[in-house]
Parts: sequence; structure tokens; C-alpha cells
Amino acid sequence: MNLIEIKNVYKQYKNGVTALSDVTVSIPKGDFVFVIGSTASGKSTLIKLLYRQEKPSRGEVYVGGVNVSKLKNRKVYKIRRKLGIVFQDYKLLPTLTVFENVAFALEIYGLPEKEVRKKVMNAIEKVGLKEKFRSYPDQLSGGEQQRTSIGRALISRPAIVLADEPTGNLDTKASEEIVSLLKKSNKEMKQTIIMITHNLELAKVADKIIEIADGRIVGEEKWIF
Repeated sequence: MNLIEIKNVYKQYKNGVTALSDVTVSIPKGDFVFVIGSTASGKSTLIKLLYRQEKPSRGEVYVGGVNVSKLKNRKVYKIRRKLGIVFQDYKLLPTLTVFENVAFALEIYGLPEKEVRKKVMNAIEKVGLKEKFRSYPDQLSGGEQQRTSIGRALISRPAIVLADEPTGNLDTKASEEIVSLLKKSNKEMKQTIIMITHNLELAKVADKIIEIADGRIVGEEKWIF
């Protein structure tokens, strides 16, 4: 069974720009999928459809069996609770420490403080920031900030992780470390991970690569290394 289904999707913005044209994609549970393409090819629009930041102009988008394209705005939070989202610009709260930024993702669950601390420290250790849990974002390198963002995204053990250009602001070494972290999580937790990038070299760990150009799927293949 495919965990994600995108069926005959068109997306045109109000300014008349067509971002996606007749896109159909199926992604099974547990796959680590890379979506590659140049700037303005439609990659980010595709991922925004999955967490309902955008709605398709036509077509359907299913995430975990739910047609998110038809989901009422007041119910969008229900699907987002099942997702882990990693952004290129980290989106960390600057006045909170690493610990507090990661813990922020658990606030909606109302867990006991002791349980929250255990989960947060475990997540921070997994992303290699145990020694920096009291640090603030401006005291961290770009790679460390992105690791914090990944810790926050993974702490609730989501079935699906969406990573929108998570290495876009990082150097080669930090980029490889981020991809390695995501791959490890994919294997250990059987998560479905969709990562957008323009860097084909990083995609060598992928189960599948989807290439987008001018809003259309121009290539889709399984890679085995």
C-alpha cells in the first residue's frame, strides 16, 4: 500500500504561474525518496501540498489515506501532527534553547514533565547535540541548527518526514551529515522520508529519485547502491 498518492495534480498560483502540471506520484511506506530539480521547478510546491500549506488547483493528494486536498482548514492540524517537517531555514525559536526548541513539538500532547525531558534528551542525543542542549540558536553552527530542527521533527516519531531543502544553507560535510541522520531515522523507525534537493550527489542514499522540471515529472527511478 502506498502511503502517499498524488494524482493528476495541477497547481496554478493566483499570479498565473503554473507550478505543477499533471503530476502523479506514488510513494510506499518506508521509502527514502529524493525529489530533485532546479530552482522554480516545482519541488517545494509539491511538498507544500503534502502538509497542506497549499492546495492543488486540480487533482488529489492523499497522505496516509487522507485526501488532504479536500481537508477543511480547521482540520489541517490533524494531518500535520502525523508529519515531521524540516525546513531549509531551520525555523527555530531564537529565544529558546536547543532543549526548549525540541520540546516545543511535544507541548500539544500535555505529557508529564519527566516524560518530556526523557524524550527530548533522547532526541537531542540522536542528533548529536547532547553537549549543546542548553545553547541558543545563535550559538550554533548552521549544521547544528539543522540538527536541532531534525530533532524537533523526529521527536514524536512521525510516520512521514518532509524535508524541504534541509541542506540548502550548509556546506558539503554538514549536508552529508544531515542526510546520514535522516537515512538512519528512515531505517531505524521505518519512516517514509521525502527530501527535496538540487544536489544529485546527496541522493545516493535514496530508494527512489523523482526529477521535476518545469512543473512536470521528467524522471522517476529506483536507485540501488
